[in-house]
Amino acid sequence: MTVTINLNSAEQEKNLFDFLEKMNFDYQHDQDSVVLTENQKEEILKRDNDFISGKKAARNWDEIKKELERVYR
Repeated sequence: MTVTINLNSAEQEKNLFDFLEKMNFDYQHDQDSVVLTENQKEEILKRDNDFISGKKAARNWDEIKKELERVYR
């Protein structure tokens, strides 16, 4: 059986895991945190600065959707 619980705070998460441990439940949880490399962080900052300074324009959302449809179909 799988149960999905959407927690709203770190306190709720701690309380839930404390309860599961206390009740001796067997459980698994996913780590949602994403770790970026230094190169990825630099690239994000560069693109952000290029956009803010007017060197690059934002991509058109319709073009992005078409690209995603092509990849995920």
